[in-house]
Formats: sequence, C-alpha cells, structure tokens
Amino acid sequence: MSHDANCIFCKIIDGKIPSMKLFETDKSYAFLDIGPCSQGHSLVIPKYHAAKMHELPDDYLQDILPIAKKLAIATGAAEYNILQNNGRMAHQVVDHVHFHVIPKPSTEKGLVVGWPSTQPPKEELQAIYEKLQQNMPK
Repeated sequence: MSHDANCIFCKIIDGKIPSMKLFETDKSYAFLDIGPCSQGHSLVIPKYHAAKMHELPDDYLQDILPIAKKLAIATGAAEYNILQNNGRMAHQVVDHVHFHVIPKPSTEKGLVVGWPSTQPPKEELQAIYEKLQQNMPK
C-alpha cells in the first residue's frame, strides 16, 4: 500500500490526525469534511496514496463508489453531488485522490457549479471521438 508521510489524508488514515470517521473498509476511509459546503458533506479516500484518479489501482476505485452511495443515503438528501477533482486547475487542493459527497439542500447551499456548454460542429466531435477511441487504454 502506498503512503506519503507528508500527506494530510495519509495522516488521517493512519490516525495521526483526528477525523470524524463515518465508514471504513480495508481499501477506503470516509469521514466528515471539516470545511463543508453543506450539512453532511463528507469525503471518501482510498488507503492508497495517489494524487490523481488515473494513478489509483482499479480495485481501490471499485471500493469507493459503494461507500459514496452509503454516505449519500445517510445524509437523507434528495439531491446531492459526487465530486472528484484532479489537478490545481480542476480545483484539487489535497494531492490525494478523494471523492466529495455533497448534499444539495437548496440552490444556495451545497456545490455551486458553472457549466460552460459549447456546441462544436459535428466534424469536430467526430475528430474528438476518433482520437478518444485511439487513445482508450485496453
């Protein structure tokens, strides 16, 4: 298992920094966010240190979403967001993969997202489609 002695999330997993643990498996750890967007905002992190999701082994990823589902149910929220960021421009602050479970009780509380949709021409979409197919890992 990969750990980084300087990582705040690795320290939480190791019990060196206290947290309000909500759920734990041999591969994942879930806890209440101390800087929440809304009541019940929590995090699910793998017990494997990887900065970005594509660096995380698949078996750790497979463990995370069922836990996120449990957390979403536990909040009782009818609406919620599951958020996972990779890199500074994508709003990642802690360099350890983490999934946010954020209840959305109102338009003002919870995650606020802009969605800058575009309408590229069909030819451009076709070129992007072909590039993605060629680059898809087997």
